[in-house]
Amino acid sequence: MNRRRLLKATAGFAVFGLAMPRTAFADAALRRAATGAANAAEFGLTPNAAQNQTAALQALLERASAESIPIFLPPGRYRLSSLVLPRQTRLVGVPGATHLEQDDLGSLLTGREGNHLALSGLAFDGRLMPPSGSGGGLLDIDGTLHLSIEACTFANSGGNGLSLSRTQGKIRNCAITDIADYALYALDSSGLDVIENTVSDCGNGGILIHRSAPGADGSRVSGNRISRIRADRGGTGQYGNGINAYRADNVRVSDNEIADCAFSAIRGNSAGNLQISGNTCLRSGETALYAEFAFQGAVISGNLVDGAAHGISMANFDKGGRLCACTGNIIRNLSEDGPYPSPMAGFGIGINVEADSTVTGNIIENAPLAGIRMGWGPFLRNVTASGNVIRKAKTGIIVSVVEGSGAAVISGNVFEDTPNGAVVGHRWADAATGDLLRSGSETIPHLTLAGNRSN
Repeated sequence: MNRRRLLKATAGFAVFGLAMPRTAFADAALRRAATGAANAAEFGLTPNAAQNQTAALQALLERASAESIPIFLPPGRYRLSSLVLPRQTRLVGVPGATHLEQDDLGSLLTGREGNHLALSGLAFDGRLMPPSGSGGGLLDIDGTLHLSIEACTFANSGGNGLSLSRTQGKIRNCAITDIADYALYALDSSGLDVIENTVSDCGNGGILIHRSAPGADGSRVSGNRISRIRADRGGTGQYGNGINAYRADNVRVSDNEIADCAFSAIRGNSAGNLQISGNTCLRSGETALYAEFAFQGAVISGNLVDGAAHGISMANFDKGGRLCACTGNIIRNLSEDGPYPSPMAGFGIGINVEADSTVTGNIIENAPLAGIRMGWGPFLRNVTASGNVIRKAKTGIIVSVVEGSGAAVISGNVFEDTPNGAVVGHRWADAATGDLLRSGSETIPHLTLAGNRSN
C-alpha cells in the first residue's frame, strides 16, 4: 500500500460536513491486513441512523475507488437513495445483518461504465417503492467489465430486483424475493453467470437473459432455486417464466429447480444454440420447457417435468424455429387446463416438435391429449421419434398428415394405455386416420413407421 498516495487522495475528505484527519482514511486502509477492508464507521457512516447516508457513503466510495480499497459496512440499517457506484467499487457487509434501505424513488445503487464492481454480504430492501423510469431495480448497473455479487439479498422491490445492462461477471449465492416485476433482468450481457441463487415470489419473471438484438450472449444459469413466479401483466407467455432467454444465443440453463411458474419454467424465445439440461420443473402453468419462434439449435436433455399444461415444446417452424435434440427427459402428470384458451386443440401434450429434430429416449406418462405431437399442419420436416416410452396418453403420437408435410420417422417406441391410438394422423386439430400402428401408414408417403410396440 502506497501511504503517500493514500494521504494525497484523502486530503480534505469530509463526511457530514466534518473534516477528517488527513491520516484517518489511510490508517484505516493500512489496517486492511487484519480487517480485510476499511471500516465505514470510522468515516461518519452510522448504523441505524435516522438520516439518509447517501452523501457520506458516496464520498467514502469515491475515495476508496482511487486506491481500489474495499469498504466494510458494519451491521445495521443504512438509508440510501440513488447512490452512484464509482468505477472501482468493493463494498462488503455482514450477510443478513448489513441492510441498505431505499429512502426515495429510484434505485438504491446505480453504476455506469464500471471497471470492477464487487458487492457481498449486503441486504437490499426496496420497501416496495416504485422505481423511477422504466425497468429500474434495487441495483441498476449499465456497463461493467467485472461484476461480482455474492451472498446478497434483494427484497421488497417495487420494480426489478437487479437490472443489469452490458455486464459480464457473476451473481452467486444471493436471495431475491418479493419483487414486483423481475428478479433479475440482464440485457446485452457478455458472459454472465447466474449461479446457486434463490428466487421467489416475483410479479412477472424470475431470471431474464435478453438482448436488444439477436446475438451471442453466452450466459450460464445454473443451480438456482426458483419458485412462485406470477404473470401480473397477463399475456400468453411474455411474463410468468422462471428463466427466460430472448434473442440471446449460446445460453446454458442447467441443474435448476423451478416450481410454480405461471407460464414456463424455462423459456427460450428466438434464442439460438440454447442448452437446457438437468433441470427439475414442477407445476408449470403452461409449457414447462419451451424453445420457440426464430431459434436455430436447441438441446433439451435430462430434465424432469412433473406437472404442466404441456411438457416440452420446440415450435414455430413458420417463424424459422428448427434444429432440436430432445433426449432423455421424464415428463408426467400433465393437465388439460392452461392459462388461456388454446389455439392448437387444447393442452396436455408431452412433447411438441416441428422441424429438423430428434425426440429420443424420453418417458412420458399421464398426458391427457397426446404423448408427442409431430408437426402442426404443413409445419413438419425431418423429425424422428425413436425409443420413447409413452403411457397413459389419450393418443400416443399425433403426426401431421396435411399436404406439404415433410419427412417423419416413428420407430422403436413403446406405447401403453393410449385409448385413441398409438400413432394417429391429424389434419391440424382433427384426427384424419385410425391407429397407423395397426394399418394405413403405407398410404402416407412422408411417414415411416418401424419397430414400434403397443401394449
